[in-house]
Amino acid sequence: MASSSEQEPRGMFECQLCGLTVPYSYVGQKPPNTRTVVLLEECYVLKDPFSSDKDKFLILGSQCSLCSKLVCVGPECSLFYSKRFCLPCVRENLSAFPQEIRQDVEKRHALSKTGSRKLASRT
Repeated sequence: MASSSEQEPRGMFECQLCGLTVPYSYVGQKPPNTRTVVLLEECYVLKDPFSSDKDKFLILGSQCSLCSKLVCVGPECSLFYSKRFCLPCVRENLSAFPQEIRQDVEKRHALSKTGSRKLASRT
C-alpha cells in the first residue's frame, strides 16, 4: 500500500515563464513507486492522474541550470540538453549550443510568431 505522502500533493509547481500551476507530489530524480527510473535532473513530478498504474508519473518541470527559474517542460518555456534550460537563457547563450539546438530554437520561435499572428487576425 502506498504511503499517503506519495499520493498527497507536497506543494504547487508554478512555471515562472508561462504561469502553469499544478500540484506536485515529489521533487527529485527517483520518483516514488518506480524501481528502475532515475531522472537526469531534479524534477517536479506528479502521479499520472489519467492512469490507475501507480508507477506512472508526469514530469512537470525543473529549475533552469543557468538562472535557476522554475520552468515547465513545455516547448515554449524550456528545453533539455544534458541539463534544463529556460528558453530566455537559451536565446541569450545560443552560440554555446550545437547547431541542432539552434535550429530547434529558431523553429520554435518561427512557430510562436505564426501562432500569434493567427490569434491576432482572429480578434
